[in-house]
Amino acid sequence: MALSDAVEAQLLNYITAEMVQDLAHDINHVLRVVKTAKLLCLQEGGIAEVVVPAAYLHDCFSYDKDHPARAASSKIAADKAVNFLAGINYPEHYLPAIYHAIVAHSYSARITPETLEAKIVQDADRLDALGAIGIARCVQVSAALGSPLYSIDDPFCASRSPDDGAYTIDHFYKKLFQLADLMHTASAKLQAQARTRYMQQYLTQLESEI
Repeated sequence: MALSDAVEAQLLNYITAEMVQDLAHDINHVLRVVKTAKLLCLQEGGIAEVVVPAAYLHDCFSYDKDHPARAASSKIAADKAVNFLAGINYPEHYLPAIYHAIVAHSYSARITPETLEAKIVQDADRLDALGAIGIARCVQVSAALGSPLYSIDDPFCASRSPDDGAYTIDHFYKKLFQLADLMHTASAKLQAQARTRYMQQYLTQLESEI
């Protein structure tokens, strides 16, 4: 069952007003995650009344990427989200599942999603870190942190451990190339594998240029 246009408008208005946007976590990120989550929900048979609000509101609070309390962001976001949903009289029986989906979406929180809906939201958020958009977001975040694109001595971590606090490309090896294996749903796994291949092709092209 799809949410009404009126409810989706309320969700969009709230997240637009509440989220602290950075270059890689802006309203476009939210809209992409919502779009992907809806598709995965349809393909996997999830409950849209849980998936869609969680996808819209998953980043209604977030500490900066280098903040020491970063791992707590998703819990604070979940608290805010269910308070908002209760305030607009969203059906109460969906709120615990929405709360869990938001808490579990975060990579840094290290919380295992226990429901199909939480798995869908986590997968949708992680898919947005892969592919062409994933490359762009990775560069945006690293540029904001002042990190150079690659190590001049070993750009592709051939003989050293990746350090994504120091170099942008290292984040591919430290995290992004692991995400396909961490996807929960079959539909997301296929998307993640295709997006990862694109990123690997990008590195092959980059190597030929540098």
